[in-house]
Amino acid sequence: MAKQPHLLVEEGDVHEIAIIPGDPGRVDRIADLCDDSELVAQNREYKVVNASYEGTDLTICSTGIGCPSAAIAVEELSRVGVETFLRCGTCGALQADMDVGDMVVATGAAKEEGTSKRYESVEYPAVPDYDALRELVGAAEDNGEEIHVGPIVSDDAFYNEDDECVAEWNDANLLAVEMEAATVFALARRKGLRAGAICTVDGNLVAGTQKGADSDDELPEKAKDNVERAIRITLNAVTAL
Repeated sequence: MAKQPHLLVEEGDVHEIAIIPGDPGRVDRIADLCDDSELVAQNREYKVVNASYEGTDLTICSTGIGCPSAAIAVEELSRVGVETFLRCGTCGALQADMDVGDMVVATGAAKEEGTSKRYESVEYPAVPDYDALRELVGAAEDNGEEIHVGPIVSDDAFYNEDDECVAEWNDANLLAVEMEAATVFALARRKGLRAGAICTVDGNLVAGTQKGADSDDELPEKAKDNVERAIRITLNAVTAL
Protein backbone atom coordinates (compact mmCIF):
# COMPACT_ATOMS: atom_id res chain seq x y z
CA MET A 1 0.00 0.00 0.00
CA ALA A 2 1.23 3.52 -0.85
CA LYS A 3 2.39 6.00 1.75
CA GLN A 4 -0.56 7.70 3.44
CA PRO A 5 -0.89 11.34 2.32
CA HIS A 6 -1.30 13.05 5.70
CA LEU A 7 0.49 10.87 8.24
CA LEU A 8 3.25 9.98 5.73
CA VAL A 9 3.41 6.37 6.91
CA GLU A 10 3.14 3.11 5.05
CA GLU A 11 2.61 -0.56 5.86
CA GLY A 12 5.30 -1.79 8.24
CA ASP A 13 5.92 1.65 9.75
CA VAL A 14 3.52 1.30 12.70
CA HIS A 15 2.44 -1.22 15.33
CA GLU A 16 -0.97 -2.82 15.92
CA ILE A 17 -1.83 -0.70 18.98
CA ALA A 18 -1.86 3.11 18.89
CA ILE A 19 -2.34 5.75 21.55
CA ILE A 20 -3.91 8.81 19.93
CA PRO A 21 -3.74 12.09 21.88
CA GLY A 22 -4.92 15.27 20.22
CA ASP A 23 -1.86 17.35 21.09
CA PRO A 24 1.41 16.65 19.22
CA GLY A 25 3.25 17.75 22.36
CA ARG A 26 1.54 14.96 24.29
CA VAL A 27 3.09 12.44 21.90
CA ASP A 28 6.47 13.38 23.36
CA ARG A 29 5.10 13.20 26.89
CA ILE A 30 3.84 9.67 26.29
CA ALA A 31 7.07 8.65 24.58
CA ASP A 32 9.10 9.94 27.53
CA LEU A 33 7.33 7.43 29.77
CA CYS A 34 8.14 4.54 27.44
CA ASP A 35 11.29 2.43 27.51
CA ASP A 36 12.42 3.64 24.10
CA SER A 37 10.95 5.61 21.21
CA GLU A 38 11.66 6.67 17.64
CA LEU A 39 10.12 9.37 15.46
CA VAL A 40 8.48 7.84 12.39
CA ALA A 41 6.90 10.87 10.67
CA GLN A 42 5.67 14.39 11.31
CA ASN A 43 3.33 16.47 9.15
CA ARG A 44 0.77 19.17 10.00
CA GLU A 45 -0.94 18.21 13.28
CA TYR A 46 0.22 14.62 13.01
CA LYS A 47 3.29 13.35 14.84
CA VAL A 48 3.90 9.60 14.68
CA VAL A 49 6.29 7.87 17.09
CA ASN A 50 6.97 4.18 17.64
CA ALA A 51 7.79 3.11 21.18
CA SER A 52 8.06 0.15 23.51
CA TYR A 53 6.56 -0.08 27.00
CA GLU A 54 7.26 -3.03 29.28
CA GLY A 55 7.95 -5.25 26.29
CA THR A 56 4.92 -4.16 24.26
CA ASP A 57 5.40 -2.30 20.99
CA LEU A 58 3.04 0.59 20.29
CA THR A 59 2.58 3.61 18.07
CA ILE A 60 1.74 7.10 19.34
CA CYS A 61 0.04 9.48 16.92
CA SER A 62 -1.46 12.92 17.51
CA THR A 63 -4.78 13.66 15.83
CA GLY A 64 -5.02 17.43 16.21
CA ILE A 65 -8.24 19.07 17.38
CA GLY A 66 -11.64 17.76 16.33
CA CYS A 67 -13.28 14.83 14.61
CA PRO A 68 -12.29 15.62 10.99
CA SER A 69 -8.57 15.37 11.67
CA ALA A 70 -9.10 12.43 14.07
CA ALA A 71 -10.93 10.59 11.29
CA ILE A 72 -7.98 11.08 8.94
CA ALA A 73 -5.65 9.63 11.59
CA VAL A 74 -7.86 6.58 12.18
CA GLU A 75 -8.43 6.01 8.46
CA GLU A 76 -4.75 6.20 7.56
CA LEU A 77 -3.42 4.28 10.56
CA SER A 78 -5.95 1.50 10.04
CA ARG A 79 -4.85 1.18 6.41
CA VAL A 80 -1.25 0.49 7.44
CA GLY A 81 -1.84 -1.96 10.27
CA VAL A 82 -3.21 -0.34 13.44
CA GLU A 83 -6.00 -2.44 14.99
CA THR A 84 -6.50 -0.79 18.40
CA PHE A 85 -6.90 2.93 19.12
CA LEU A 86 -6.75 4.40 22.62
CA ARG A 87 -7.55 8.10 22.88
CA CYS A 88 -5.76 9.79 25.79
CA GLY A 89 -6.90 13.40 25.98
CA THR A 90 -8.67 16.11 27.95
CA CYS A 91 -12.31 17.04 28.45
CA GLY A 92 -14.64 19.53 30.10
CA ALA A 93 -16.75 18.17 32.98
CA LEU A 94 -20.54 18.38 32.72
CA GLN A 95 -21.46 17.33 36.26
CA ALA A 96 -21.11 19.59 39.31
CA ASP A 97 -19.33 17.00 41.46
CA MET A 98 -16.42 16.60 39.02
CA ASP A 99 -13.16 18.43 39.65
CA VAL A 100 -10.29 19.60 37.47
CA GLY A 101 -7.85 16.71 37.30
CA ASP A 102 -10.51 13.98 37.51
CA MET A 103 -10.33 11.27 34.87
CA VAL A 104 -13.16 9.91 32.70
CA VAL A 105 -13.27 6.60 30.85
CA ALA A 106 -15.97 6.80 28.18
CA THR A 107 -18.63 4.13 27.74
CA GLY A 108 -20.01 5.95 24.70
CA ALA A 109 -20.03 9.35 23.01
CA ALA A 110 -23.01 11.40 21.85
CA LYS A 111 -22.57 12.59 18.26
CA GLU A 112 -22.73 16.38 18.52
CA GLU A 113 -20.25 16.51 15.63
CA GLY A 114 -20.53 16.27 11.90
CA THR A 115 -17.84 13.81 10.85
CA SER A 116 -19.36 10.51 12.01
CA LYS A 117 -22.64 11.56 10.39
CA ARG A 118 -20.90 11.44 7.00
CA TYR A 119 -20.26 7.75 7.65
CA GLU A 120 -23.53 6.66 9.25
CA SER A 121 -26.84 7.67 10.79
CA VAL A 122 -26.75 9.49 14.11
CA GLU A 123 -28.85 6.63 15.58
CA TYR A 124 -25.92 4.21 15.28
CA PRO A 125 -23.98 4.06 18.55
CA ALA A 126 -20.54 5.56 19.03
CA VAL A 127 -19.25 3.17 21.67
CA PRO A 128 -15.83 1.82 22.64
CA ASP A 129 -14.76 -1.77 22.17
CA TYR A 130 -15.46 -3.76 25.33
CA ASP A 131 -11.89 -5.04 25.71
CA ALA A 132 -10.47 -1.53 25.41
CA LEU A 133 -13.01 -0.18 27.91
CA ARG A 134 -12.35 -3.03 30.35
CA GLU A 135 -8.58 -2.68 30.24
CA LEU A 136 -8.66 1.11 30.71
CA VAL A 137 -10.90 0.72 33.76
CA GLY A 138 -8.84 -2.21 35.02
CA ALA A 139 -5.55 -0.35 34.61
CA ALA A 140 -6.96 2.57 36.59
CA GLU A 141 -8.16 0.28 39.38
CA ASP A 142 -4.83 -1.54 39.49
CA ASN A 143 -3.16 1.87 39.90
CA GLY A 144 -5.52 2.73 42.75
CA GLU A 145 -6.98 5.61 40.72
CA GLU A 146 -10.51 6.89 41.15
CA ILE A 147 -12.12 7.48 37.78
CA HIS A 148 -15.54 8.38 36.39
CA VAL A 149 -16.92 5.78 33.98
CA GLY A 150 -19.84 6.69 31.75
CA PRO A 151 -21.10 8.44 28.59
CA ILE A 152 -19.59 11.63 27.19
CA VAL A 153 -20.36 13.92 24.27
CA SER A 154 -18.17 14.89 21.31
CA ASP A 155 -18.81 18.42 20.04
CA ASP A 156 -17.43 20.43 17.12
CA ALA A 157 -17.99 23.95 18.44
CA PHE A 158 -15.70 24.67 21.40
CA TYR A 159 -16.72 28.35 21.55
CA ASN A 160 -20.43 27.71 21.05
CA GLU A 161 -21.10 25.41 24.00
CA ASP A 162 -23.70 27.73 25.51
CA ASP A 163 -25.68 27.40 28.74
CA GLU A 164 -28.58 25.69 26.99
CA CYS A 165 -26.58 22.82 25.50
CA VAL A 166 -24.53 22.42 28.70
CA ALA A 167 -27.77 22.16 30.68
CA GLU A 168 -29.14 19.54 28.27
CA TRP A 169 -25.95 17.46 28.49
CA ASN A 170 -25.98 17.80 32.27
CA ASP A 171 -29.63 16.70 32.47
CA ALA A 172 -28.80 13.67 30.33
CA ASN A 173 -26.09 12.71 32.86
CA LEU A 174 -23.33 12.94 30.28
CA LEU A 175 -20.06 13.18 32.19
CA ALA A 176 -17.92 15.37 29.95
CA VAL A 177 -17.48 16.97 26.56
CA GLU A 178 -14.50 16.59 24.23
CA MET A 179 -13.96 16.75 20.48
CA GLU A 180 -12.81 13.42 19.02
CA ALA A 181 -14.15 10.25 20.67
CA ALA A 182 -17.46 9.84 18.80
CA THR A 183 -15.78 9.62 15.43
CA VAL A 184 -12.94 7.43 16.72
CA PHE A 185 -15.46 5.00 18.23
CA ALA A 186 -17.73 4.98 15.18
CA LEU A 187 -14.94 4.44 12.65
CA ALA A 188 -13.30 1.71 14.70
CA ARG A 189 -16.63 -0.12 15.07
CA ARG A 190 -17.36 0.13 11.37
CA LYS A 191 -13.91 -1.27 10.54
CA GLY A 192 -14.08 -4.10 13.09
CA LEU A 193 -11.30 -2.52 15.15
CA ARG A 194 -10.92 -1.72 18.86
CA ALA A 195 -11.12 1.75 20.38
CA GLY A 196 -11.34 3.29 23.84
CA ALA A 197 -10.86 6.69 25.48
CA ILE A 198 -9.68 8.16 28.76
CA CYS A 199 -9.71 11.93 29.30
CA THR A 200 -8.54 14.23 32.08
CA VAL A 201 -10.89 17.02 33.17
CA ASP A 202 -9.40 20.45 32.42
CA GLY A 203 -12.46 22.58 33.32
CA ASN A 204 -16.06 22.31 34.44
CA LEU A 205 -18.67 23.81 32.13
CA VAL A 206 -21.43 23.57 34.74
CA ALA A 207 -19.28 25.70 37.06
CA GLY A 208 -18.48 28.04 34.17
CA THR A 209 -14.76 27.25 33.97
CA GLN A 210 -12.83 26.35 30.84
CA LYS A 211 -9.20 25.42 30.42
CA GLY A 212 -6.89 28.42 30.40
CA ALA A 213 -9.42 30.63 32.17
CA ASP A 214 -7.31 31.11 35.30
CA SER A 215 -3.82 30.57 33.94
CA ASP A 216 -1.42 31.62 31.23
CA ASP A 217 -1.10 27.92 30.36
CA GLU A 218 -3.66 25.84 28.48
CA LEU A 219 -4.07 23.35 31.35
CA PRO A 220 -4.33 23.97 35.10
CA GLU A 221 -1.55 22.41 37.20
CA LYS A 222 -3.79 19.67 38.59
CA ALA A 223 -4.87 18.69 35.09
CA LYS A 224 -1.23 18.63 33.94
CA ASP A 225 -0.34 16.27 36.77
CA ASN A 226 -3.27 13.98 36.08
CA VAL A 227 -2.63 13.91 32.33
CA GLU A 228 0.55 12.00 33.19
CA ARG A 229 -1.44 9.64 35.41
CA ALA A 230 -3.92 9.09 32.57
CA ILE A 231 -1.01 8.36 30.24
CA ARG A 232 0.30 5.71 32.64
CA ILE A 233 -3.16 4.13 32.83
CA THR A 234 -3.30 4.06 29.03
CA LEU A 235 0.16 2.52 28.73
CA ASN A 236 -0.76 -0.19 31.22
CA ALA A 237 -3.94 -0.86 29.24
CA VAL A 238 -1.78 -1.24 26.13
CA THR A 239 0.22 -4.04 27.77
CA ALA A 240 -3.02 -5.84 28.70
CA LEU A 241 -4.46 -5.51 25.19
